[in-house]
Amino acid sequence: MSKDFDLICIGGGSGGIATARRAAAHGARCAVVERERLGGTCVNVGCVPKKVMWNAAHTGEALAHAADYGFDVDARGLDWAALVERREAYIRRLNDIYARNLEKSEVALLRGNARFVDEHTLDVDGERVTAERFVIAVGGRPTVPDIPGAELGIDSDGFFALTHCPGEVAVVGAGYIAVELAGVLRALGANVRLVVRREAPLRHFDPIIQEAYLEAAAAEGIEVVNHFTPVRLARKGQTLTMEAEDGQRVDGLEQVVWAIGRESSTTGLDLRKAGVAARNNGTLAVDRYQATNVPHIFALGDVIGGAFQLTPVAIAAGRRLADRLFGGHADRYLPYENIPTVVFTHPPIGTVGLTEAQARERHGDEAVRVYTTRFIPMEYALAAQEAKRRSAMKLVCVGDEERVVGVHLFGNGADEMLQGFAVAVRMGATKADFDDTVAIHPTSAEEVVTMT
Repeated sequence: MSKDFDLICIGGGSGGIATARRAAAHGARCAVVERERLGGTCVNVGCVPKKVMWNAAHTGEALAHAADYGFDVDARGLDWAALVERREAYIRRLNDIYARNLEKSEVALLRGNARFVDEHTLDVDGERVTAERFVIAVGGRPTVPDIPGAELGIDSDGFFALTHCPGEVAVVGAGYIAVELAGVLRALGANVRLVVRREAPLRHFDPIIQEAYLEAAAAEGIEVVNHFTPVRLARKGQTLTMEAEDGQRVDGLEQVVWAIGRESSTTGLDLRKAGVAARNNGTLAVDRYQATNVPHIFALGDVIGGAFQLTPVAIAAGRRLADRLFGGHADRYLPYENIPTVVFTHPPIGTVGLTEAQARERHGDEAVRVYTTRFIPMEYALAAQEAKRRSAMKLVCVGDEERVVGVHLFGNGADEMLQGFAVAVRMGATKADFDDTVAIHPTSAEEVVTMT
C-alpha cells in the first residue's frame, strides 16, 4: 500500500517546518501538521516576542542614559498597548511568511490535532494520513506548580497576554526564562522580585556569569529571594501573597509569573499505538540521528529535553536529518556540543562550550587554565559612578596548547559578539590564536582577545 507522504512532521514550529522544507527540497513528499499558529513557541510566545520586549526595555535604558551624552530627552512613559499591538502585528506577518514558505516548498499543511493510529498512520481531526517516516517536533509548554492558588499567577505564555506593566511582580524561577522576564519587567517599570528555590539563579552557568548577573540585577533594583519554595498563592484583598514551605512570605504582589520550566507536549499523540517510548516526563529519547526507539519515527527540538532547547538547535537537527534521509548524506547529524546560547538579561549573557567546572571534571584540574576580565564598558564612560555597569568575561582553556573550550561573556554586546567566537571554539582555536588576533578598539569584544 502506498503512503500519502514520504515524511510527516508533527508540529509546525521552527524545527518541524525546517525539516519538512529541507526534505521537500530533496524531492520528498512532505506534510506538516499544526493545530495552532505556525512558528511554534519561538515565533508566538518565545524568542521573537521576548526579543521585541527586550528591545523595548533596552530602548528605555538608552533613554535613561541619553543625558550622559548631552541629550535633553523628555521620555513620557511607555504605551504598553501600542507596543503589544505592534509586536502582535509583527508575529502575524511571520505566521503568514511561514505559511507562504511551506506553499513555495510544496509542503502540505494539515490543520488539526494529530494522534497515531498505528506506526505509519495519523488521525488529524478525523482524517487519516500515512507516511513512510515521521518527525515529532511538538515542542513543550510552560510548567505550573501543583500548589493551591497557582492559577492566580500566569506562566511565560501569559506574560505576552499582559495588557499593562504590573507594578509589583514576583517572577518564580532560576533559569534563563525567569531572568529574562524579570529583567524586561524591571526595565519597563515594574518592581520585581526574582524568587528561586535554591541559593541563586542561573546555577548551570559558569560562576563568573552568576556573579556578574547578581551584581547587575541588584544594581537595577531586582530583589533576588533565595531558598523560597512556594507552597501556596492566595489573594489578599487587591494583592497576592505567596507562601513558602519554611513560612516565608512575599506580599503585596499584583502579579506572579511562573517560570519554573517547561514540559513536553506529547500528551494526546497516542505514542503507544506507534510503539514510541516516552520518558516519565513525556520527553522522547533519541539517538544521535534523532531516531526514537521506532527506527522510522524521529524527534527533535524541545520534545527531546536536554540542555539545548533552542530554536536554532531544532532547525539544525531537522535539516541534518532531512539531508541524511533524503539528500544522500549518510552520516549527517547534529553534535550537541559547543552550541552557543544567549540569555537576554540586562546586559545580556553569551556562552559557548564548557564551564570551568565542566572542564576540570572532564580534563582534570592540572590541564585547565582560565583567563578572566572585569571592566566598565565605554558606553558608561560619561555616566555617573552609580550608573556604571561592569562587564565580565572568562576563557576556559585546556592542555599544553591551551585550546579554548569555553567562552563566557556578560555585558553590553555579548549577544552579538558571541557568534564569531563560537566559530573559533568549534574550529579548535587556542589561546595563542586569540592572542594573535588584532583587537578592534575601542570595543568590549577586544577584551576577549587581550586577556592575560
